[in-house]
Amino acid sequence: MDAPLIDPFQRPVSYLRVSVTDRCDFRCSYCMSEDMTFLPKRELLTLEELDTVSTAFIRLGVRKLRITGGEPLVRRGIMTYFEAMSRHLETGALDELTLTTNGSQLHRFAGDLAGLGVRRVNISLDTLNEEKFAQITRWGRLPSVMRGIDAAQAAGLRIKINAVALKGFNEDELFDMVEWCAARDMDLTFIEVMPMGDMGSEDRLDQYWSLKDLRARLEERYSTTDLAENTGGPARYIRLNESGQKIGFITPLTHNFCESCNRVRLTCTGELYMCLGQEDRADLRPALRSSTAPALDEAIRAAIRLKPKGHDFDYSRQKVDGQMPRHMSHTGG
Repeated sequence: MDAPLIDPFQRPVSYLRVSVTDRCDFRCSYCMSEDMTFLPKRELLTLEELDTVSTAFIRLGVRKLRITGGEPLVRRGIMTYFEAMSRHLETGALDELTLTTNGSQLHRFAGDLAGLGVRRVNISLDTLNEEKFAQITRWGRLPSVMRGIDAAQAAGLRIKINAVALKGFNEDELFDMVEWCAARDMDLTFIEVMPMGDMGSEDRLDQYWSLKDLRARLEERYSTTDLAENTGGPARYIRLNESGQKIGFITPLTHNFCESCNRVRLTCTGELYMCLGQEDRADLRPALRSSTAPALDEAIRAAIRLKPKGHDFDYSRQKVDGQMPRHMSHTGG
């Protein structure tokens, strides 16, 4: 029972992403529909169940826990869960507890998060233009995010900005975003838009901006060095030699990033997705609610044995292949 979690392709699973809610206070156009129908709250795992299942994964060797959504900070009582997870940092069973957020609520929680051992947060931000921000998020307001960034930095949290590369939307802000992050000493990662959720294939193709092309634009102004850094995640990194700044690229379409995948994703309803770009999943709720740790441990191990080699995202031939019907907010990115 002490054996580590190893998938069929001999990749150790040491990273769990936990979606604590499918709800969000934004409606980003590439992530969800404006008239989203969210799950009834009674279908969500309770905070106590989230604690139990997360603790089981940590017991089985998970060393990094990322809290996602939806927007995780809109979940009522969510700091109770962070407090529960912080005990694993204190014992050394967990190396890192972190979250991905849109930043809208961060001003309320940044200090508490830092006090519970969170050291880094990822903030999704695609534009520095207030009007364009309102357009892409539909319900969001840029000043609230900037307030959250200020609060996070004041609390000592390290920030990484995640920007989705959107053709015809933020292409003209490439250098502004790079220079703004450099000025605030924040890391920056660009992400290709992924075919998640039923938004229409034409919309996806219209939005798709290859990061190969984005990097070529950067190299018109900066000299770059490829970095060997590999966290087991999807990002590949370069350094801008003139500033020393590190830039990440997550390229599921132009480069399949699955060969070193070390992660699985737990939904807010207790389903475990072994791959972001596949529909295979395992329902952990029956084992979770059996109240026996061995049953839950075995259910997790059985799910890991089904982890696929990789995803099938593809925008070639001017059509969307590998599109997932579920929205990104369901599995937490």
